[in-house]
Amino acid sequence: MTLEDEFGMVNVVVWRDLAERQRKVLVGSQLLQVFGRLESNNGVRHLIAQRLYDLTPLLTGLEVRSRDFQ
Repeated sequence: MTLEDEFGMVNVVVWRDLAERQRKVLVGSQLLQVFGRLESNNGVRHLIAQRLYDLTPLLTGLEVRSRDFQ
């Protein structure tokens, strides 16, 4: 999985055992928090996931305005 934040792109490595334990969070979240160990090699960042959190409820009440670029 690849995530993007204000610092750029980061590859998230989710090992099979974690993916199986947290499948519902992994596939069902609209807003996902990843806790893990950050590794960097030659400018490429990898986040080795240790725990996943579903933060989807934080989106409740969030207003997104439609932008029409015509």
